[in-house]
Formats: sequence, structure tokens, C-alpha cells
Amino acid sequence: MARTRSSSASASSGWRYCNPSYYLKRPKRLALLFIGFVCVTLVVWDRQTLVREHEVDISKLNEEVMELRNLVEEYKSKHGDVIERRKDGDSSKKSALPVEPIDDERREKVKAAMLHAWNSYEKYAWGNDELQPQSRQGVNSFGGLGATLVDSLDTLYIMGLKDEFQRARDWVANTLDFNKDYEASVFETTIRVVGGLLSAYDLSEDEVFLDKARDIADRLLPAWNTPSGIPYNVINLARGNAHNPGWTGGNSILADSGTEQVEFIALSQRTGDPKYQQKAENVISALNRSFPDDGLLPIYINPASGTSSYSAITFGAMGDSFYEYLLKVWIQGNKTAAVRPYREMWERSMKGLLSLIRRTTPSSFTYICEKNGNSLTDKMDELACFAPGMLALGSFGYGPEESQKFLSLAEEVLAWTCYNFYQSTPTKLAGENYFFHAGEDMSVGTSWNILRPETVESLFYLWRLTGNKTYKEWGWNIFQAFEKNSRVEAGYVGLKDVNTGVKDNMMQSFFLAETLKYLYLLFSPSSVISLDEWVFNTEAHPIRIVPRNDVTNLAKPDEQRKPTIRLRNRKAGRSRPGDY
Repeated sequence: MARTRSSSASASSGWRYCNPSYYLKRPKRLALLFIGFVCVTLVVWDRQTLVREHEVDISKLNEEVMELRNLVEEYKSKHGDVIERRKDGDSSKKSALPVEPIDDERREKVKAAMLHAWNSYEKYAWGNDELQPQSRQGVNSFGGLGATLVDSLDTLYIMGLKDEFQRARDWVANTLDFNKDYEASVFETTIRVVGGLLSAYDLSEDEVFLDKARDIADRLLPAWNTPSGIPYNVINLARGNAHNPGWTGGNSILADSGTEQVEFIALSQRTGDPKYQQKAENVISALNRSFPDDGLLPIYINPASGTSSYSAITFGAMGDSFYEYLLKVWIQGNKTAAVRPYREMWERSMKGLLSLIRRTTPSSFTYICEKNGNSLTDKMDELACFAPGMLALGSFGYGPEESQKFLSLAEEVLAWTCYNFYQSTPTKLAGENYFFHAGEDMSVGTSWNILRPETVESLFYLWRLTGNKTYKEWGWNIFQAFEKNSRVEAGYVGLKDVNTGVKDNMMQSFFLAETLKYLYLLFSPSSVISLDEWVFNTEAHPIRIVPRNDVTNLAKPDEQRKPTIRLRNRKAGRSRPGDY
């Protein structure tokens, strides 16, 4: 009974809080109740308002999505199923590049050419550096590193030649050995072998390629052990003894010393070991200490002092890819503040390039002179035909006015000259270099053609960056000239003379690595190796872009007190055995 009574009293006590008279007698509690009621009301009202606004936003977004879908479908109905986009560097513009049926046909013909070259190499020179198609035998031009095979890995992968790629991969895993008592070019080994292996790794994610890249890079590193950090250009792969070629008078070559940064930075990023990047970037720091106002360096550098020796200034053999890599390291680092110093050096060099521009008479072909001291030589290497592509690629980092100036120089002028290097000969293939004379336009100097890629490289960039179909037509004409003059039963060969068409006996590894790859990409959708995601090394090996946020200090000594900014031949290296 007591327990029932207690429960009844408790219930009665609880109900009193619902009686208004309870609060009228207690004004403080009434005030608290009122405040609580207002707060709850505001919270509920605010949430309902947010929900309504959210529903309105979703409705608007759905409408915009439907509009975009309709626009895409409308564009596809007019231009085909493939819509391609590109980013114009720092600009916000985008353009769509439609793929046409003729591009598919031409791309397949380039792929067939690659298969003809590769199958010939596999049959007659497997594991050797290069194929001699006329005699149907292999030759070890680079010490027996399988140069053509390694150089071709990414081309095979990009073209979807899976069986060929797998056989090459297995050879790399099971047979490739770098312990060679051979005097190797640091430059050539870096751009072909290190670059080729890193590209194969970035494309396939197969660790065997990264392990091999690290192995060969470790064998090259002693070349950088000089007082200035400027590397020697030749090293014994087994013993680690480094030196420079005798014909340079003890000097290092500008292109050979300043064209390892893309590969070694990439290797440090992928392995987590900073030593490769440090060695390569120390070179740029050393060169920047005495970097001239016009940004143009002679081709010989003293490895003891790090200063330039009196020699030619050129965008051709032995100078070219140094300037190329100033731009490409900036792109490789995703154009962050950390790599801005590279861009600044490159822009200074482009001002210097403008001082070397001249025009012919009567046809007004524009060309890049070479410079010795204060005198200019009216000569341009086909190797310098990489410059139109470089200028186009770098033009989008400028403001609108400067951007248009450099793009026009690349697009309307230099590319036309390089294309006419081909069109001006009976075989429609370019000679090695050209001389320019008043009233006579251009004439072939050294008349061989060794299947070089530089002109088609520039045509590839110009097509991707401008969408001008003319560059595809020019590229197709050059491909047809190779098919007509260079194709033989067992591969492709160069010409001893572009005037007579007499053939040589060498299929250069860069024909598969560069020339055919750039031609294939010229007729491919721009989503295939997008320039927003990849940067090509100087041997056309695509390396994935990785943003950099570390500190890069390339300041000159008198600038060191300022706060740190966070931000072959080209192929000179393309030397014959016995040059060292």
C-alpha cells in the first residue's frame, strides 16, 4: 500500500509542470521556458530553410547538367563520338579536337610501320642495341644495353602491342645487365635507357622497370662527382670511372650535362631517394651562377669551375635539349612555385633566341642562327626543329601578348621552315643541316638523313595546342617520304644523301622511340598521352607529371641574401663508337 501511494504522488507531481498557474507563480521559470521555446523554434525554422534552399540548388544543378548533356550530345552528333580537350597552359581556354576517320586510317598505317620495324629488330637483332637492316644483323652502338628494345617499350605500350611489349618486358627482367666494361655516354644512357624504363614503369606500373632504372642510374651517378657538380659526359658502367671525350678539350657539353633533370627528378619521386634529383639540380644551380642576361650558353662548360668555355651558341647539336629541359622541368613539376626558377631561366633564354632569328630572301623563311662570339652563322640544324614545338608548349605560360608572339613564331614561321627542309629535297626528306644565303633561301649542308624526329615532334605539339589540321597533313607527307625512301625488307634505314636517295645501313633506335611515336600520336585522340598529365623527355618518353612543393633555390650568389622562393649532340650524345 505504501508503494502505491508513493507512485500516485509522483505522478501528480509530474503533471503540475503542465499547469499554466505553476509558471505564473514562478516568473523565472516562465522566462526560461519562453527562451527555450524560441531557441527550438529558430533551430527548426533554420533547418527547414536550409532544406528548401538545398532543394532549389539541386534542382538548378540538375537543370544545368541536363543542358550540358544536351550540348555534348549535339556536339557528338556533329563531330563524332570522341570529344577531346586540352588546357592551354596557364590560360583557362579549352578546345575540342574532333577525331576524323582518316586519322584512324593513318594511325593504323603508322602502327603497321612500327610493327615492321619492331619485327625486323626482333628477328635479326634481338637484344642488340640497333639493327642494321641491309645486312640483317645487330650492332651494339651503346655497349649492349638493348637500346632499341628499351627505347621502344613505351611505343609498344601506347600502340597497344601487348604481346610485343610482354616479350620485351621479359627480356628486360631476365636478360638486361648493366655491368658492362663499356665507356657509356651519360646523356644517351639517361635519355634512352633511364627515360625508357621510367616511362614503361609509369605506363604499366611494373616494378621491374623501376628497379632497372635505379640500377643504371646508380652506375651513372659518379659522373657528377666534379668540383662544380657539372658532370663528366662519359663513364665506365662497370668501374665507375668518368671523364670527358678527348675532342672537347676536357670540357663537358651543355646539352649532355643539362639534359638529365627530367629523368633523375622522376626517379627520386618514384623511389623516395633524393640523391638523383640533387645531383641533377645542382647542375642547374651551377649554371645559373653565371647565367647571362640573354640566357644563351656556349656548348662547352668547364666541369672544374662550372663556367662556360669559349665555343658556339646553338639551338642545334650539343645545345638544344638544355633549353628544352628548363621548360619541361617546370611542366613536370606541374608549374608550381617550386619549379618557377626553371621557367624564369627558360624565358630569359627565349629572349636570347629572338636575337638569333633571321629571315631568308626571297621566300622569307625564318631560321635560328648559330653564334660564335659576336658573329652569327647562317646555319640551322634539323635538330633545332624541336624549337617550334618547345615554343608552342611554353607560350601558354606568358601573358596574352607575349604568348601570341611566341606561338606565332612557332606556328607561322619556324615550323614552315622545318617542313621545307623536307619539301626542298628530291626525296622529300630533310638533310642534317641547312645554310642560308641572301637571295637563295636555303641549301642542304650535311646531306644525310638518319630518321630524325624533331620536325614531326613539333608538328605533334602544334596540332595538340592549336588544332590546326595543316600540321597533320605535313606530318603525313613526311611519313610517306619515309615509307617511300627508307623502308626496306628488314626495317627502315637512313639516307646517305637526301638528294640521291642512296641508303645507309642503320635503323636508329630513336626512329621507334620518337619518330613513329610522335607520328602515331599526331593522328590519335588528345586523350592518348594527354599533355595535361604527361611530359615527354628529349627521347619522346612520356613521364607522368607530379606536382612539386619542395624548395628549389637556383639563385645566383648576389641573390642568395633574398628570401628563398618556394614556389644528342641533341642527341649530341648521338656519337659514333670510337668517339670516346
